[in-house]
Order: sequence, then C-alpha cells, then structure tokens
Amino acid sequence: MTRTASVTRTTGETAIELSVDLDGTGVYAISTGSGFFDHMLTALSRHSLIDMDVHVEGDTWVDDHHTVEDTGIALGKALRQALGDCAGIRRFGSQIVPLDEALILASVDISGRGGLYWDVPIEPTKVGTFDTELAQEFFIGFAREAGITLHLRKLAGTNAHHIIEACFKSCARALRIACEKDPRVTGIPSTKGVL
Repeated sequence: MTRTASVTRTTGETAIELSVDLDGTGVYAISTGSGFFDHMLTALSRHSLIDMDVHVEGDTWVDDHHTVEDTGIALGKALRQALGDCAGIRRFGSQIVPLDEALILASVDISGRGGLYWDVPIEPTKVGTFDTELAQEFFIGFAREAGITLHLRKLAGTNAHHIIEACFKSCARALRIACEKDPRVTGIPSTKGVL
C-alpha cells in the first residue's frame, strides 16, 4: 500500500498543487515564489525523507503570509491523507537539531488532535524579505490539518535564519521517526484503537 497523497487548494489569495510520498527518499520540487520558504520546504523534504512536489502561486506582491499559511494547510492535509488509518506507524518522534548557535527541539505525536505548541522566540523580524513570524504561521496550519501534536522549542539561538531552519529540520527528523512503519506494531498504535 502506497502512502501518497495529492492536494489542490485554490483561494482568492493562493493556488496550490502539491503531492507527498511518505516512503520516499527526500526528493523534492519546490516553487512557492518565496526563496527563503522554498529553502525551508526543501529542508523539510530532505530531512524527513518525504518526497514533495509543491507548486504555489500566491499574492506575494502583498507579502508572503497567504502563501506560507496556505502551504502549511495544504501540506498538513496531504500528510494526514497519506498516513491513512496510521496502522503500524511509530506515532511518536522527537529530535533536537543544532544549526551553528541555534538548537531546536521538535516533538511529534500523530495523535489525530492537531495543535502547535510553539516556544521559539525570534528577535530579528526579517530574513531577507521573509517575515520571521511566518514560520509559526506555517507550523500552525500544518499541525492542525495534519492532525499532529507538534512541540517546537528553542533551546539556544540568535540568528533568525539558523533558528527557523533548525525548526524545519528538527520537525522533519521528528516526522521521519513518527511516520515510519514499526515492524513490532500491529494495527493502530493507540489503546483507543483509533487516531
């Protein structure tokens, strides 16, 4: 059984087409109209080993907000669809990732109850033209629509680029663990029998 999904999302602000393969090798084709955001999604794909094809046309002449938020929503929906009933997965995954002076902890529970728990203060407000507050907006939409509990916490860091990139990489590594099939797990990894 393949664990793949494709999602199309069209609004008055964005047009998104994307696909994911949870059992990939981290192959990606990313085009969002925001260079820094492309860089972050590339890291997410590469380090989670989730193949991603993401094409976004958004109202970036306003700013990157709608593009980033709506991509998080669509990518979360795709992850949830690709996971199916979650039979046989590890469910939980945690990772601490350094990037130079930045150190970020990510912890994931594929719980069916989507929520982001963010403790990542970022002092600089921009990375190039990218508003640093948009990193949180991406993860809010992604966690909610994926149905995952996602904790992101900054343990150290001053450089905004490093902090945000470490968030994407630590989330990717935690997802990789949580989404993996565990040969010792039979059925749904929950005492309730459903996620």
